[in-house]
Amino acid sequence: MRLNNLRLSILFLIPILAGAQAPRVGVVDFYGVKKVSEDKIRKALGVTDGDPLPRSKEDVEERIEAVPNIVRARLEATCCVDGKAILYVGIEEKGATPFNYHDEPQGTQKLPEEIMDAYRLFLLSVRAAVAKGEVGEEFSQGHSRMFNAKARETQEAFIPLAEDNQKVLQDVLRNSSDPEQRAIAAYVIGYVKTKRLIVDDLQYAMRDPDETVRNHAMRTLGGFAVLAMKDAELGIKVSPTWFIEMLSSLVWTDRNNAAVSLVNITESRDEKMLMHLRERALPALVEMARWKHLPHALPAFILLGRAQGIPEQEIQDTWSAGDREKLIARALEKKKK
Repeated sequence: MRLNNLRLSILFLIPILAGAQAPRVGVVDFYGVKKVSEDKIRKALGVTDGDPLPRSKEDVEERIEAVPNIVRARLEATCCVDGKAILYVGIEEKGATPFNYHDEPQGTQKLPEEIMDAYRLFLLSVRAAVAKGEVGEEFSQGHSRMFNAKARETQEAFIPLAEDNQKVLQDVLRNSSDPEQRAIAAYVIGYVKTKRLIVDDLQYAMRDPDETVRNHAMRTLGGFAVLAMKDAELGIKVSPTWFIEMLSSLVWTDRNNAAVSLVNITESRDEKMLMHLRERALPALVEMARWKHLPHALPAFILLGRAQGIPEQEIQDTWSAGDREKLIARALEKKKK
């Protein structure tokens, strides 16, 4: 039996709104807009604060793509501002460098049924945890451990399964034609004991053509980065390259999750890493740091401050004072010089 719901990312198990009525939009925000007039995009969008979410995102994306100098558009709704959805509108302009993915794999590899069963039980426990409002997790052991006891118990079942099936998980992650299988592999493989041995597989998966696979690979690697900072002798080396490149993705979840992961990865303030961030992602960080929903803007704001060598306390104080533009202006001025 095909378990279609297993492909759902944990991040999207929380509904935007409950109830039968169509969710309304609380905030509209944009990314990827450099040269095209935002007013033209808004006109093609036809949605503003307070309106219901569009019935067909594909129709709206096509209207936006008809605007001159826009190659592709992407709408994504997420949760929440005062019970209303946040609508992100992503733009790929003509001449922009896209974030490219690998070709779809063509293999027939499948995960063992015991892993599929364990993952199904895990998702059920996560849904129950969400219903209770217990959605927190921590990564001190290098993999997700949810605060909800039942969900954490189902996660702990992945540890022996991952250890016994490491080669199968690696093979599925790279070669299976089924994105559901690859997505589950990207999550479960994070529970292996010797995490340094699968870093390359996960970094490869960060360019998977399926966004759920990319999301799970990023989250898994983000956990590895936490453990690497805690114990350098484990030899876990998480490269920031694809995280930084993903900050320019057309897909909002790519951008948002990459920024969250990079906050952990850049905590050591390695200068080579921060220079890479400045050279490849400064415009993306600026527009993300200006997003209206503050929890989504904060990771990019922190990265922008670190990339400019601003002390952590000053970043925090500037944020708390509500003076985002002060730090953003410093970053832009430094780039000009």
